[in-house]
Amino acid sequence: MSKRDRLERQALEIILSKGEEGILQSDLWKELEASSRVGSRISLNLGKKNLITRQRELYDGRWTYRVFINIRSLDIDSITDVPCVSCAEILKCESGGEFSPDTCKIMTEWLHTFTHTEMEKENASVISKKNAPQSI
Repeated sequence: MSKRDRLERQALEIILSKGEEGILQSDLWKELEASSRVGSRISLNLGKKNLITRQRELYDGRWTYRVFINIRSLDIDSITDVPCVSCAEILKCESGGEFSPDTCKIMTEWLHTFTHTEMEKENASVISKKNAPQSI
């Protein structure tokens, strides 16, 4: 694994550990023990791969970026309805076979529904945070 790949993986782990609050890009560089140049390149590369989101922020009178993870962890509840669990052809199912997850219409429909439901939950969470009363 190259040094850049190792730093990117480390950065993702750090950003993931910060949760919904994210981390200032400059703080990320410090935790990685990297220069601002290297840290900035890492953030840009991860952003191009759509693994993180960079949000411009004014912090201590200076413009910087706060970075957030785009990867969401899944829990067992998110996959309990996967159709494979109750499929009669599960033992014959394999990629490229007669029965395959690549061509399964039931799986495709479930994935579309699951993705749409997860996006609705995330959007509802963002809207409720925006509409929450502001403390003074």
